[in-house]
Amino acid sequence: MQPPARVSPMSPMSPISLTSLVTLLGAALTACTPDPAPADTHAASESLGSETAQTAESGDTGEPLPALDGYADLHLHMFAEDAFGGGWLHGDATGAAEVALALCDGGEPGDHARLKDELSSLFVNCDDATLQEAAAQVPLLQAVLTLGGLGISELIASIPGSTGDTGIHLDRTDGWPELEDWPRWDVIAHQQSWEGWLHEAYDSGLRISVVSAVTLDWLCRAIPPQNVDRPQCDEMDDVRVQLQKANDFAAANDWVEIALSAEDARRIVSEDKLALVLSIEASHVFGDGDWLQQLDEVYALGVRTLQIVHQLDNRFGGAAPHNSIFHIAQFEESCHIDTDCGITTQSVTLGFDVDANCRNVKGLTEEGRALLTEMISRGMLIDMAHMSEALTRDVYDLSVEHDYYPLYLSHAHFREIMLPAKGKEEKTSPAWIMSMVRETGGMIGLRTAHEEVNTYEPAGVTNTCHGSSRSFAQAYEFGRQGLGVAIGLGSDFNGFIQQTRPRFGPDACSASFAEEAQCQARDERLAGPGEIGSSFDDHGLGDVGLLGDLLDDLDQHGVDTEALRGSANDFVVMWERASAPRSGPVDEGFEVDVSGVTVLPSHFERRAALPTECDDPYCPGALLPGEACRFDAECESGSCSGAGDCGSPQGTCD
Repeated sequence: MQPPARVSPMSPMSPISLTSLVTLLGAALTACTPDPAPADTHAASESLGSETAQTAESGDTGEPLPALDGYADLHLHMFAEDAFGGGWLHGDATGAAEVALALCDGGEPGDHARLKDELSSLFVNCDDATLQEAAAQVPLLQAVLTLGGLGISELIASIPGSTGDTGIHLDRTDGWPELEDWPRWDVIAHQQSWEGWLHEAYDSGLRISVVSAVTLDWLCRAIPPQNVDRPQCDEMDDVRVQLQKANDFAAANDWVEIALSAEDARRIVSEDKLALVLSIEASHVFGDGDWLQQLDEVYALGVRTLQIVHQLDNRFGGAAPHNSIFHIAQFEESCHIDTDCGITTQSVTLGFDVDANCRNVKGLTEEGRALLTEMISRGMLIDMAHMSEALTRDVYDLSVEHDYYPLYLSHAHFREIMLPAKGKEEKTSPAWIMSMVRETGGMIGLRTAHEEVNTYEPAGVTNTCHGSSRSFAQAYEFGRQGLGVAIGLGSDFNGFIQQTRPRFGPDACSASFAEEAQCQARDERLAGPGEIGSSFDDHGLGDVGLLGDLLDDLDQHGVDTEALRGSANDFVVMWERASAPRSGPVDEGFEVDVSGVTVLPSHFERRAALPTECDDPYCPGALLPGEACRFDAECESGSCSGAGDCGSPQGTCD
């Protein structure tokens, strides 16, 4: 099947007049945490071995098996149109492009990716006094209770990076008749994993794809009932539908096969096919029912790895808190207001029980231990993504009990390379967790959703286009050189995240602030590596078919992508380790080195270093002809026609 032709960007959408509410929500969604916890005394040794060049031995001869070609994506939500009761994502993963990727203009405005008008009914577990106490302390909760679903949907649509992708976007664009901006790096409500695009990734070398059935019942209940296919909002119902779709897709395509064992995966990749490994990412995996019976059921559907937690604590263990909206979802279940440390606000944490360092105190439960032990007995892979640090330690201890059973993270950020605000989040992964992963023979799926990061000097790539492939290069090289961990991609397409931003076009280098982005985009045009020649250039990493373009762009920066391009082999070797007798930890004497990270100055300091006119900072010569401008000096031509005094009204660059 041939994908549709790539298209060029459309003009920016008109803004909506919700500035003050956007500011409120943006502030509420910003995590407020104290300084990171002190060094963990339970951490694995920092001198543990690396298995970045992993090999497997033949059971018959003891000789190393030949290395497999191709790269791995450890986290893809291919069938997420059926997540959240089927009421959020527009577009289908399979079918002819004209149907699967048809414009979303067939229903009433807001026929997907919006919330229902009244959201207070989501909080039936909490008494009124507790709810009002929490709302008085947390502006985001107050907004959810008072603005209603449409207001919240439009706030989401107005936050930079999500413009027009949620809420009543149909009203604003007459049904997106010229939907030239989809797919693009910042969509969170439109399909990014259509089968034609997946085939493009396969053509570029993708050979392992971990396809994860995803959902969250709380979001399903927040969507208007008329938009939901399964209004009972049972997470496992969503999971079963997605798993069946994955099986049907594999049956219909001879270049794809579902891997049911490590031996299967090695054979499939050796036959130059794409091996799909089925997984589950759900906050209430197995619900309240018999987990063993349900594990049998999903195992029969091909599941060979899963996360025992996602956004929320559950019967199996504790989740790592991050985005404030999930604090609210956790609060809806627990009605707990924690004052030991503040991450929802400076002084309060909603929902989660945290310690004085803002770390979730919940680790592995007895049911969790039983579930993981059963998974180990079946040779299933354990994905530690989203685990609290307490749970991570407990799972590592269980791994050691089972002769260092391999552990991996399907989508992760390296904590030490992130900016301070992001690095404080428990969900980011510190070096001591990477040591655990390496010691057990596991690997990492590095999030392609890269934002602004600190500079890793040994990378040899200038950190001068924030959020782009340059940012990804800093993190990748830190993991490869400093942490010595095996790395694949962790794309998380269709996963409510923004992807790698472009180096060219109106969104170039846009992860920091506007004036700096303009300077960085100017420098990329003048002196950076050239364009790839696809929509990746102006749209960024908009769909799964562009993963190969990301790798090619890394090559242009001089990044050594050999290990990344061979990460399918790392995944298969990890799985083979889970399926065979082990003789203790993997240890090649690698010494972790987290030095070489230069922390960026604050936005305030960097903005203050720019030239000013009328007390406004600007980037000299950054704007191209036809772009809106305030001053002559902003324009590449040196002329801004029609601008008033101090840029009011704005003019146009000649």
